[in-house]
Amino acid sequence: MAVAFAVAMLPSLMRFEDHQYYVYILASRSRTLYIGVTNNLRRRVLEHSEGTANSFTAKYKIHRLVYYEHFQHINNAIAREKYLKHFTRQEKITLIEANNSTWEDLAADPHSR
Repeated sequence: MAVAFAVAMLPSLMRFEDHQYYVYILASRSRTLYIGVTNNLRRRVLEHSEGTANSFTAKYKIHRLVYYEHFQHINNAIAREKYLKHFTRQEKITLIEANNSTWEDLAADPHSR
């Protein structure tokens, strides 16, 4: 009973069910692709768009969010990221186009279009 009480008393930030992780694919206008994993998708996309996140994405101007998946557990997100990184380019394109056929920037403000 003490264990159940202790778990119930944890702050919400520490509860496993509150965790959010994302695997995402970014693309440049020329469709160079980058796959990553994060616990804060908005922040990470912003870092990529500002050029502060990764030298590869900055060099090739890869900052359009074209695909993402949500996970509750980091191990699942990391496993999926590794799995997707082994996809051929065509398999990645097929995955993106099955969910986002026009390659719209999913992070863009819909009012700015």
